[in-house]
Amino acid sequence: MGRTSDVAVRVMATVAFCGLRASRFRAGRAVLPKWFMEDVAAEGFEAMRMSGATGGRRVCVTRLLPRVMVEGLLRDYLGTEAVVGKEMKVLWGFYTGLMAEEDEVVLVEEKKIMAEGDDALGFCGSLEFLLHPLSRSCKDIYLATRGDRATWQALPRSKYPKAVVFHDGRLAFRPTAGSMLAMFMCLPFGVALASARLTVALTVPYRYSTPILAATGMSWRLKAGDRPPLQTAGVERGCRRGQLFVCNHRTLLDPVYVSVALDRPVRAVSYSLSRLSELISPIGRTVRLTRDRDADRRAMARLLDSGDLVVVCREGTTCREPYLLRFSPLFAELSDDVVPVGVAVETAMFYPTTAGGLKCLDPFFYMVNPRMCYTVQFLDRVRMAVVREGKVPSADIANLVQKKIGDALGYSCTMLTRKDKYLMLAGNDGVVRKLDGKCSSAPAGRTDN
Repeated sequence: MGRTSDVAVRVMATVAFCGLRASRFRAGRAVLPKWFMEDVAAEGFEAMRMSGATGGRRVCVTRLLPRVMVEGLLRDYLGTEAVVGKEMKVLWGFYTGLMAEEDEVVLVEEKKIMAEGDDALGFCGSLEFLLHPLSRSCKDIYLATRGDRATWQALPRSKYPKAVVFHDGRLAFRPTAGSMLAMFMCLPFGVALASARLTVALTVPYRYSTPILAATGMSWRLKAGDRPPLQTAGVERGCRRGQLFVCNHRTLLDPVYVSVALDRPVRAVSYSLSRLSELISPIGRTVRLTRDRDADRRAMARLLDSGDLVVVCREGTTCREPYLLRFSPLFAELSDDVVPVGVAVETAMFYPTTAGGLKCLDPFFYMVNPRMCYTVQFLDRVRMAVVREGKVPSADIANLVQKKIGDALGYSCTMLTRKDKYLMLAGNDGVVRKLDGKCSSAPAGRTDN
């Protein structure tokens, strides 16, 4: 790379890092790997994989980007044993925006690598690497010319060495210079559009607001099935129980769109919800769960006994990618049957979820998208009597419901949990402390039911 590129990267690093608390910087592991993985070439990855298969050490040297930006991708997703690059300088716990000269970093890393032997394999895109001190530690060096790289193909998602299940950040599009410029130009219009959409959603009945909002680009569809009828058991005795719906969790608006699809209001339960999101919810008050299994069971049972309809998002947290997290089995102990509901959402500009940001802004980021579409799919009822009779563990029924929803949506089922997500993206276990007057999350404490 030339001097111009080096100066441009230094300016970018100064703007991006200056003033950030070093201990809280997690973008290198939580945000950037998704975008970097889309730039990984299949041919380059195969050469790197083969070097590991032959017993060589995989050492990556970044000449431009700071090490803290690329280390998450290289270590967590590509299996690199060592990453060498320029460090961002820290003063009193905050990044200064200045990068340390490479020689200050290389000397330390070179001693570590040389102490472990001289069997490292180098993979580079420029002859400049041959002048790098670490090249002396490489048993073999692979050189990819510019002509070679021009014919390379992007690595398919199916061949990722590790699936990108979790990632954070608000941008739902590839952040190129042109797309970012378009975003900033459209943002003022998006804010006005979001205000209008919210006004319509809160003041106009579902059947009339749906076509109005669809005309603004905010649409939804009911896929492959009819609305399930009201639960009729016990009506003749005047004690009709509500129907229990179990859906996967994409955004805070899941129960809203289930309610719209049913054309009747439902009561939602949630582990954590900002005061603002609760205030602007068009389906009424949301019941907060406590993560105390017995207390949560009693709360949801009372809602069902009162005849309310309940939507339970049993993954405990949202997932943006086509994967389902582990379903907590508590719902299988509450009712004689359950209606699985598959929900999917597409957005054009922003993700309406976050692990480390302000959760109270989630509805705003959804509304400000120029276009978005929710898909709701009601599946056949699953009988829960076998759980109450003790014939089948509730966990098995939870796994069955998860599989049915996954098959319907074309998503892969995993045993990952909320705790796994927040440990990776935010460095905590994902339980929100109750802070009066605050809408940001401060997770700590217990895990899912």
